[in-house]
Amino acid sequence: MDIETLRAYCLDKPGVEEALPFGANTLVYKVRGKIFLITGLDEEKLSFNVKCDPDLAIELREQYDCVQPGYHMNKKHWNTITVDGSAPNKKLKEWIDHSYQLVAEKNPKKAKKRSGK
Repeated sequence: MDIETLRAYCLDKPGVEEALPFGANTLVYKVRGKIFLITGLDEEKLSFNVKCDPDLAIELREQYDCVQPGYHMNKKHWNTITVDGSAPNKKLKEWIDHSYQLVAEKNPKKAKKRSGK
């Protein structure tokens, strides 16, 4: 996976916006105004941060060397993935999908109150 493939994959998801809120070298993908993926544009090797279920995050870190606790993020809920070829693109896309789903499905408190949940 390269940066263009990553960008296209993220932008193909419903409701996704691309932004540079942290400067010209940090690309951010949001859904419903919340970040689900962050990547640096000035790194030699592509890596990205994705949100992850805490139990799954630990499991993935134990299973894959390319998965580390989220760099500059809440390490309980975020993983940093280094695209080094040790995990197939299919797995990388699964982890991106998981992050997207966690963020997209989370209802804001105001919406929960309005719906009676």
